[in-house]
Order: sequence, then structure tokens, then C-alpha cells
Amino acid sequence: MLNGTTLRDAFLSGANNIVNHKQQVDELNVFPVPDGDTGTNMSMTISAAKPELEKLQNPTVSQTADVAASCLLRGARGNSGVILSLLFRGFSKGLKGKETANGADLAHALQLGVEAAYKSVMKPTEGTVLTVSRLAAEKAVALAKETNDVNTIFTCIVEEAKAALAQTPEMLPVLKKAGVVDAGGQGFVVVLEGMQSVLKDGRIIEPAQKEEAASPVVMAPKNAAAETDADIQFTYCTEFIVNKKKNAKGALALRAYLESIGDSVVVVDDDDIIKVHVHTENPGNALQEGLKFGSLTKMKIENMKEQHENKVHEAQQIAKEDDYAPVDPERAFGFVAVAAGQGLQSLFEDLGVDKIVSGGQTMNPSTDDILRAIQAVPAQTVFVLPNNKNIIMAAEQAVKLADRRVCVLQTRTIPQGLSAMLAFDPDGDFSDNRLNMTKALDHVSTGQITFAARDSDFDGHKIKEGEILGLENGKLALTEKDVTKALVKITSRMIKRDSSFITVIYGADVTDAQAEEAYAALRAKVNDSIEINLINGGQPVYYYIVSVE
Repeated sequence: MLNGTTLRDAFLSGANNIVNHKQQVDELNVFPVPDGDTGTNMSMTISAAKPELEKLQNPTVSQTADVAASCLLRGARGNSGVILSLLFRGFSKGLKGKETANGADLAHALQLGVEAAYKSVMKPTEGTVLTVSRLAAEKAVALAKETNDVNTIFTCIVEEAKAALAQTPEMLPVLKKAGVVDAGGQGFVVVLEGMQSVLKDGRIIEPAQKEEAASPVVMAPKNAAAETDADIQFTYCTEFIVNKKKNAKGALALRAYLESIGDSVVVVDDDDIIKVHVHTENPGNALQEGLKFGSLTKMKIENMKEQHENKVHEAQQIAKEDDYAPVDPERAFGFVAVAAGQGLQSLFEDLGVDKIVSGGQTMNPSTDDILRAIQAVPAQTVFVLPNNKNIIMAAEQAVKLADRRVCVLQTRTIPQGLSAMLAFDPDGDFSDNRLNMTKALDHVSTGQITFAARDSDFDGHKIKEGEILGLENGKLALTEKDVTKALVKITSRMIKRDSSFITVIYGADVTDAQAEEAYAALRAKVNDSIEINLINGGQPVYYYIVSVE
């Protein structure tokens, strides 16, 4: 029989083993783009449980499994981390109320975890960790009809998981072409092997090196204290909505004018209204120009230099307080967004986001990071914008833990998140806003320029580490040697007949001068009828993020 102390030690050993092998698992990622990395996310997820597990003294198997499941749920990072947390939640359900467990209990617990993991994925893909865990659970459940021995059953789980892992390249052609097995499946096997070291040999695998603590999440509003008034080129953040009059000329003319008097221009032209956002020294001129297109409503003008002074003071006060302190809901709606880069964070803040979780590609925040941000928003309903496909699942886990209604919008890119915020109507109800914000995602195409993190043969492209990559709506579209050429090529691919506006957001590794040169190169290639807006986003990883509308 398995007692709680041994199960605790097995979990700790599994956590240490994936920490020791996270780099090898990371290197199995087929897609060459820098990302959250499977091994890193899985190791950080399960390691979140170590401090609480180490505190347990003579626990039952139920108590051990409950602590592990709770900590993994909150610490889950990236899709692989969320799936791992769900697999171990099965242990909590399967061992509920038990002081000790036999082999059949373990097989049943793993089966429950597999069922939860499959349900969490909208379109499960075979040849991944899902397949590896499912086949291992099925074989163990079948064997449990013959024996209840813990070591026999767990050995079966490990061996079947390895066999299934070896078959993943036959299930996913992209793995076979790259000559690797599934990274998530490998990570799960590594965890199981760490656990087996305790169950079979009584030995806890120790961490090979000191583990790095998870980076704390940073709220964008508190970063504002690091700015100076000189960083604010235009004083007034101006927003309004134009109720379009009949036969109003196209919004391109309005956008062009606003570009001449300010920056951070966002103009969304709908059938009946035009939504406007601009930073300018002349808000009156912006409003006056807007009147040419129709009547104005929901006007808001804020002095950003004054706001900056207030934020500096607030930051000084927050140093003594908890920025994530839960607050009671006082208004109908609030927003949490995930973004990295001061420029992008400030833009989301301008559009009404209450709390910004610092993160994105290579920095996947945990479920608990997102949950704490949600709880700190004084709203009855909180919309969450993950802005990255590898963060959506972690955000969705926070829904179950929050004390208020949470709606996770399926924003996979920064431009989609910005578009969703612009579609929000403060006078609308929850259903209408959820529908309209979701619809807005379909109206924007996203391009991204980044670099290859590793050598790869992917989707017909032979890629060398460091080569420039162009992504179109998340899919690898081209490779280049030059960043500017990649920008021009990817943007040209995205332009359609009805395209009227391009936003180019440049990152931390692009200087202002380089961005201006890239703008000029793009302007020379793009039809003059299409407006181009250049924004300093300051984001890591991506040299440029491009949206075409």
C-alpha cells in the first residue's frame, strides 16, 4: 500500500527530475519561435507545489494529493503546465478521503486526470501528452483487474507512457519530419520517472542545481513611476465616439488628420460609429475634426502628465502595500490584459485595462498571477485578454477560482487584444459586449517578426538559429536575413483589397531610427491609400508586431 509520505516524496522527486531535464525537453519544441518552452513551463508548474508539500508531516494520500493538485492548479503556466496540473488533479479526485492507496487507486486516479485534461482542450490533438497519458492510464486500468500492487501498476504506467511517447512521431507528421518526440509527452514521462525512483527504489531525485524562483508579475501602472515627464510627448489622451452622419466620408481622412497632430492613434470605423483614441497637445482640434463626420459622444480627455505625477505618488504608496490585494466589486465591468513592454502596457491602460499582467511569449504567467490580477479589479465582471495562445488555458483555469464572473476572451495576439478593447461598449450588457469583443478578433490580421531560437526543419523551411522569421496569424510564413525586409514582406502578404490601415509596433530590440527606416521602406511598398501608424511598444522577443485592418 502507498502512504501519504511516500506519495509526497514521489511528487517532490518528480518535480526535481523535470527541473533537471527542462532544457532537454525545451529543445524538443518543433516550432523554432522563442516561446514559453514546454520543459520550463512544466517544471515551474509542478515546482509550485514543492514548498507546501515539504511542510506536510505524516499526511494521508488524500491530503498529499489535495495539496499537490491545488498548488499545481494555481501555479500552472502555459498549455503544457495546465495539462500537467489537470492530470494531477485526477490524483486528488481519485484518492479523495483515502489514508493509503493501492495500485488500482493510482490507475483510476490517472484515468480521472486524463479525462479532465481532454475536456479542457477544445480540439485534442493525438500524438501529444494527452495521448501519452491516456494510453498509460488505459493500460494501468486493465492491469489493475489482475493486481493491486503499487509498484507493478506504476511500472506499467511508466513503461506504457514511454512506449506511447515513442509513437508520437507516427501520429504527428511534424514530429516525424523533425525527428523528435512530443515535448509535453516527454516532460510527463520525466515526471513519472522521478516519481518511480521513490516508489520503486525509495530514492528522491535531488535537483541538480539551484532552482530559479519564478519572476514576480509586474503591473504596468506601477511601471509608470519609472518614466519622466519628458517621455510624454503629447499631454492629452483623447478618446471619443463619432455617431456617423449619412454619407460621411471615410475614416481614413480622420485618421490622417489625427496622425498630423499627435501619436498613438487608433481609429476603428464601424457601420454606424467611429471609435477614436489619440495622444495630442490639441484635443479640441481632434474633437472639431471628429464633428465633420457626425455627432460626438463618450468624450474623455485626460492629462497624462498629471496622471504620471499621480502614479508616481501611487507607486510610492504601493511600495508599502500589496498591489494584488483583493477588492470588492464596485462597478459592472473591468479588464485584465497580459502584455510585455512599457509602450504596449500603456496603450492597454489608455484603452481602459485595469490590471496588466507582465508576460507573453517566453514569459507565460501562471494561473495564480492572472487570478490575483482579477481579484484586484473592482468589478463584478472581469474580461481577461491573454493575448497569446499559450496563456489562454491558464487564464481559463482562473475562472473557476475567482469570486466574481470572469470572461476569458480568446485573444491570441496583441492586436486582437487591442481590437477587443476598442469594441467594448460601457453602456452595453455582458452578453452584447462578449459577442462584440469576440467578433472584433476576426477583423484584424496579425504579423510578427522574430528570430529562430533553434535550428529546425519546419513546414518546408530549413531554418538556422538566429534567422529572422515572419509569422502570419501565428503560422510561419517566411524566413529572412534582414528584419526590415521581413517586415515589408509579411505586411505585403497580409494586405487585402479592402485593407485601409496598418499598425506597426516595434519592440525593445529596435531603435527609433531603425523603426523610422523600416516605416519608410514599408511606406514605399504600400499603396498611398493605406494609412500606416508606427508605435513604440517596447515588447521583447518580437522586433515588430503588425496589424492590418
